[in-house]
Amino acid sequence: MSIIINNQQPAQFFIDGVLRGDVAILSRAITLIESNKKEHKKLAQKIMEGILPHSGKSFRLGITGVPGVGKSTFIEGFGKEVLIKGHKLAILAIDPSSSKNKGSILGDKTRMEELSTMTNVYIRPSPSSGTLGGVAKASYDTVLLCEAAGFDFIIIETVGVGQSEIAVSKITDFFLLLMLAGAGDELQGIKRGIMEMADSVVITKADGNNVDKARLAKSQIENSLHLLQMPESGFIPEVILCSNTESTGIAAVYSFIEKYKNFTIANNYFLKKRKFQQRELFQIHLEEQLKSKFYELPEVAQAMHDCQKNDNSLSLLKINELIDKIFKQP
Repeated sequence: MSIIINNQQPAQFFIDGVLRGDVAILSRAITLIESNKKEHKKLAQKIMEGILPHSGKSFRLGITGVPGVGKSTFIEGFGKEVLIKGHKLAILAIDPSSSKNKGSILGDKTRMEELSTMTNVYIRPSPSSGTLGGVAKASYDTVLLCEAAGFDFIIIETVGVGQSEIAVSKITDFFLLLMLAGAGDELQGIKRGIMEMADSVVITKADGNNVDKARLAKSQIENSLHLLQMPESGFIPEVILCSNTESTGIAAVYSFIEKYKNFTIANNYFLKKRKFQQRELFQIHLEEQLKSKFYELPEVAQAMHDCQKNDNSLSLLKINELIDKIFKQP
């Protein structure tokens, strides 16, 4: 089912609504950001220009892990700890998109039943829409909108483990990897691929009969971390055992993140990383704009239609000739 957006309101209507923390208007503004319609893009750009000076004042936490590791359960428990500390919390859950209509499954509100009903909490499931690793291209703008609305702690939950972690690392201050104890050799490739990106590792479901396995996994992962190079931040990652069932480890995770934040602010890495991310995101935005403008050209659309219809190398040659013509190459 498609979402109907009332874009008759001027940009200032959305800007004022976001800045006063109106979550209904915030949701409408995010929907405009996610829209691919040309008129929505123009309005969204004006909204972003208006809220930009009021953004950048949150802590951004990325959370990932394989399906079944308990990301939503962990976030519900951790979110409560964030609220106890006096923060306003926004959770951006990047949902797998439907392959047919590109809509998100929107399941996270049902998995975070208690948290979703609390004050000072905003949960926004967003469709991945087939972008890199399942991370929506509008995620960064969504973060800025939430910051402008007064949310000072933002969690971004990824679809799973894969290329999405690369994209999430470009918009977060701290990257948290959730792992299961005794999950087997299938996790080894994952650990090699993203362990260097993790600022901390949390072993979930460390309770009951699983405690001994969790402790063994903690020791093994700690040994793996010692083999890696010192992080650029200068802060050594830790492995923390956690159980949402027994409510253990949650406070320790929050405390560790706070120590990391204070440490990196003191050595100026926090600001350095933010500036690097902005440059990276500018490059991504530029490439997206060029790609969008290219496909909007009528002759490109016709060439793509011919290529799909004929499905042969001559159509590809025609597209290559068209590209050379557009960029005036001999």
